[in-house]
Amino acid sequence: MEQKLSLQQKLLQKLSPQQIQVIKLLEIPTIQLEQRIKKELEENPVLEMDYENPVDSQQEDNQPEQEDFNTEDDEFSFDDYINEEEEIPSYKTATHNYSKDDKYTEIPFSVGITFHENLIDQLGMVNLAGQDRKLAEYIIGNIDEDGYLRRDLLSVVDDLAFNMNMEVDVEKLEEILQIIQRFDPPGVGARDLRECLLLQLNRKNGNKYKLAYEIIQNFFEEFTRKHYDKIKKKLELSDEELKEGIEQILKLNPKPGSSYSNPLNRTNYPIVPDFILDNTDGELNLSLNQQNVPELKINETYLEMMHGLARQNKKKSKNQKEALVFVKQKVDSARWFIDAIKQRNHTLLLTMSEIINFQKEYFMDGDETKLRPMILKDIAQRTGLDISTISRVSNSKYIQTHFGIFPLKYFFSEGLQKEGGEEVSTREIKKILQECIEQEDKRKPLTDEKLAQILKDKSYNIARRTVAKYREQLNIPVARLRKKL
Repeated sequence: MEQKLSLQQKLLQKLSPQQIQVIKLLEIPTIQLEQRIKKELEENPVLEMDYENPVDSQQEDNQPEQEDFNTEDDEFSFDDYINEEEEIPSYKTATHNYSKDDKYTEIPFSVGITFHENLIDQLGMVNLAGQDRKLAEYIIGNIDEDGYLRRDLLSVVDDLAFNMNMEVDVEKLEEILQIIQRFDPPGVGARDLRECLLLQLNRKNGNKYKLAYEIIQNFFEEFTRKHYDKIKKKLELSDEELKEGIEQILKLNPKPGSSYSNPLNRTNYPIVPDFILDNTDGELNLSLNQQNVPELKINETYLEMMHGLARQNKKKSKNQKEALVFVKQKVDSARWFIDAIKQRNHTLLLTMSEIINFQKEYFMDGDETKLRPMILKDIAQRTGLDISTISRVSNSKYIQTHFGIFPLKYFFSEGLQKEGGEEVSTREIKKILQECIEQEDKRKPLTDEKLAQILKDKSYNIARRTVAKYREQLNIPVARLRKKL
C-alpha cells in the first residue's frame, strides 16, 4: 500500500479556557457567584479582595471598566526563562495546593432527625423483639417520604425470603403494619389515599367526623370525581350537611410524611435577585446586585516576586524555575478570572437593559396585559449576542422590581394575533383565562369549550385544546374538579 503525505485545511471551532470560564460564570446566579469567588480566593493565593475599591452596586454605565490584562504586552514571557529543549512534566504545572501528607478530615455537624428516624424512635417505644422488630424496621424502610407504603405486602414477603432469609406470611406483616399505622404523624403506613384518610379520621373523636368517615369508606370514588349529587342522594343529605362533611375531609393531610417538619433539618432556598430595577419619577434605573460580591485584584507581592525572578540574569536553579512557573500560572489564572467576572457583568447588564427597553410599558407599572410577545431571538438580535448566551443569562436569574421579584424567563412569551391583526402575548390570554375562572360559578364551572367561546368573543380566536394547554400551564384543574358546593 503506497504511503503519501498531503496537506489538509480544516475549519474547526474551539473554545479557549477563558471562554469556557466566562460561559460557566454566566450561567450561575448571584448567590452561587459569591461561593465561586470564595472558592477561587481559597485556591489561588495571588487573588485577593480589593477593600480600597469596593463594587458600586448602583452602576449606571452598562460598560464596565476593562482592565488591560493582555499578557502579550508583559515585559517577559515563558520563552525568556524556559529553554525550548527543556521539557516540563505536566505535574509541575498542575495547580494543587495540597501535599501528599495533608489529610482532609470531614467534620460532622449536627442536624435534626429524618422522617424515617422518627418512625424508628417510635418503634423503640413498642414492645417488639426479635423477628417482629426486624420486620417492623423493614416495613418502615419501605415507607416513602410522603408516608405511604407503596409496595404490596406480598412483594415484601418475597423480598424478606430472598434478601433476609426470613419466611413470614402476609397476615403477620399485616399485624406489624397495623402497629406502625398507629405512629405519628396520623396516616403513616397507608397503602393508598383512601386508607390514609381513614387512618386520620379514626384518630378524631366526635360525631361530626362520622359523615366524613362514611363518605371516604363507602363513596370514595364519587368523592374523588366530585359527584356530590350521587352522595347527597344516597345518604339523603342536605347541601349544608354534605358541605360540612366534605370540609372535614379537606382538612386532612393527603401526604402525612410531609407534615413532619424538623427546623434543624429544613432546607430553605432563598431567592437573591441578580438585578435591581428602580422607578424614580418615571425613569427606570437598572443595576446589578453586587452587595456581597467583592472586588478582586492581584496581590502585589506575587507580581514583584514574578518580575524579580524573571529579570535575574544568572542561570536559574531548578527551584527558581519551578517557583516562577507556579507564580506565573497563578497570576494568569487570576487575571483570567477577574476579566471573566467583568465580562459576565457587562453581558448581564446589556441583556437585561434590552429586555427592559423591549418591555418598557410593562416595567413602568407591572401590568401583565402590557407584556409584548418576546422570544430569545428578539433579544439576541438587539444585543448582537448569540441565542445560547441569552438563554444562559435568562436561566436561573431574577430581577427585583418595584412591583415584585420575577425570574427573567417570566418576560419571554410567544405571540398570538387577534382578529384585528394585533399581535398580543400569550401571557395576556392566560391572565384573561385566569380571571374568567376566578369569577365563574363554582357550582357550574366553565368548561374548556365555554372558555374558548369567551375568549373568542373578546377577539382571541384560539382552539379548545389551546385553552386546555394554557389552563394546565396555570395549574388549574378541569371544570369537574373545580366544582364546589
